[in-house]
Amino acid sequence: MSLLQFPHESPMEVTIPIAGEISLKIADRINQQVDYATSGLPKGFLLVSRGLELAEEAVGFGFPVLKRGLQTLFPGRIELAVEQHDSIRSVQVVFTLNLAEKIHRAGIGSIKSGWVYAIKNSLAALIRAISPLRGLLTAASSGLRRLFRWETTFEDAGIQATIKMIHTIHGNTGNIKVEVDLTDLPAGITEVVVMNEQGAHAFDHYLDSSGISLQGDEIGCWDEVTAEDACFSSASQQVAFRLRQVEGARLYRGRELEGSRLAWAGFGYSFPPSIKKFVYELGIERQA
Repeated sequence: MSLLQFPHESPMEVTIPIAGEISLKIADRINQQVDYATSGLPKGFLLVSRGLELAEEAVGFGFPVLKRGLQTLFPGRIELAVEQHDSIRSVQVVFTLNLAEKIHRAGIGSIKSGWVYAIKNSLAALIRAISPLRGLLTAASSGLRRLFRWETTFEDAGIQATIKMIHTIHGNTGNIKVEVDLTDLPAGITEVVVMNEQGAHAFDHYLDSSGISLQGDEIGCWDEVTAEDACFSSASQQVAFRLRQVEGARLYRGRELEGSRLAWAGFGYSFPPSIKKFVYELGIERQA
């Protein structure tokens, strides 16, 4: 049975029940109603629990990002196609990555100065690398943004790449198999990252199979997971999502909650572009 194709000009939204009052939602249009920088990006799959969308600033499950040296490419548009057999849905998502993150100042536009981006990238790297200084460095970064009235925007990168993902979703079990096709990447890509994240207010508890259990700010913003199995859970919504290690990739966890600017929690798989087919499984479960 082939995938049902839909013309890109027709807006499409897919909602898939998982268990109880949990569902997954993805759309090929951009919803800019929420005041986060990522609201200007198309999203991966978003969790909905009891009618409440849990994404906040997060980019959802199965969201690709490409590194090209110091430049990072983000999706600017997606195309969807769906097929269904009983409780199993197969959703093909084709991402066009053609946007780069920029710093914007009202009345001036995008900042062109290289030193501004050098400071931004250096602070971001230090925040991730030196956990004891994260609070201080995050405050410094936020202070600079307020002082210079900087905002994050996403603009044309001058280059584009296409990544196709097929999500096989088992509604009865909450298991999702994700197959990532990276055969059409352009030259010069240095790293591939596949994000799987939801909102930080709901998902404030991390635990893994090694026995680590972290709450809130203890989780950190970007630390490598060494356990075989790890998950984020939400006591308020009684739902969790879980990932496992995949050979050839490094698995990272993170959570950031900073005013109205940052509100995400989840995982990222990082791997080299030499891996042309990447497959992983995501589990979603209702908790008592």
